[in-house]
Amino acid sequence: MAANPQSGYSYQVPNPGVGVANPTVLNRPVSIAREYSTVNQDMPPNYWDYDNLTIEWGSPDDYEIIRKVGRGKYSEVFEGINVANGEKCVIKVLKPVKKKKIKREIKILQNLSGGTNVIQLLDVVRDPQSKTPALIFEYVDNTDFKILYPNLDDYDIRYYVYELLKALDFCHSKGIMHRDVKPHNVMIDHANRKLRLIDWGLAEFYHPGTQYNVRVASRYFKGPELLVDLQDYDYSLDMWSLGCMFASMIFRKEPFFHGSDNYDQLVRIARVLGTDELDEYLAKYEIELDEHFESILGRYPRKPWERFVTPENAHLANPEAIDFLDRLLRYDHQERLTPREAMSHPYFEAVRVAEAQRNGQSAAASSNGVGASGSGVGQQQQQQHEDGGVPMSEDTPEA
Repeated sequence: MAANPQSGYSYQVPNPGVGVANPTVLNRPVSIAREYSTVNQDMPPNYWDYDNLTIEWGSPDDYEIIRKVGRGKYSEVFEGINVANGEKCVIKVLKPVKKKKIKREIKILQNLSGGTNVIQLLDVVRDPQSKTPALIFEYVDNTDFKILYPNLDDYDIRYYVYELLKALDFCHSKGIMHRDVKPHNVMIDHANRKLRLIDWGLAEFYHPGTQYNVRVASRYFKGPELLVDLQDYDYSLDMWSLGCMFASMIFRKEPFFHGSDNYDQLVRIARVLGTDELDEYLAKYEIELDEHFESILGRYPRKPWERFVTPENAHLANPEAIDFLDRLLRYDHQERLTPREAMSHPYFEAVRVAEAQRNGQSAAASSNGVGASGSGVGQQQQQQHEDGGVPMSEDTPEA
């Protein structure tokens, strides 16, 4: 019997025949996503069964490498060119890894093709001799976040976080968790106000009750559920990671939770969110902490967000921003805002108004048969803050 997707927390056991990543029977309640919980259940198996994907390989001769722009645990990334049309592209050459993982990334990118602010997969090629696969993506004229973020003003941050929420709502609506949201995986072409969520190598299909690997995401952006070994996590993991990004942006503290290892990462979180609150979370989900925490955790009261506000960041860490942050950085993943809920938060009112104006102008221009001139608040802000294109960062994706 399927769990009620709206209940969020259910004693019903998942069907062990559904999903991936070693589903098991739990001795405690099963945690179910509050939104989009049945997307994959409602789709035919060929939508999410990447094991049986047949990859259609393109020709590597269609592309030329220009220069190396980054590397990660699972890939090397190059700027390239499509020799047929001269257009720039990004070539992600995959390091030796299980074919299942490659199929998963390709299937997810295919399912997300054309999605709002999701990087576009253009082609999949393989070297005929070495059999090394490579993914071909659209090119984004990215500015390194370590250079860009300190120069973003209040409206810029609202705008780009809203654009990232669009990407997350889209992928979640397609039954997919990104599982590696971090600044390195958010490409921003600031001159054109364009954002793309990249690196879907750790992304996975969400099946309620499935026990997923907790060795995902990057340390500073790992949700508490990963650090306490709660395996039936869901899309809300991405919202914690977004919250960590947002905190670093408004408080100008990068990274916000700076743990030296995975154990220390939870300690850093507890020093802010409090240990009593951590105990409540552990009790609700019947989680026993690794005994190593006994010697390092200590006891900490919850720290008010206002303690992080300084004269230097007060223009960014305003009451609306702090209220929004508080609704993201919650121990209990069930309490975090979903992307759709987040986009309705008052923090984004100015962005929503500007977008409505742009859409209205575009519709009016289309009916008149001319291009939109675009003079809304968003365009005005864009003109004020353009800083020109910067080549793609050397600090690109480490999964």
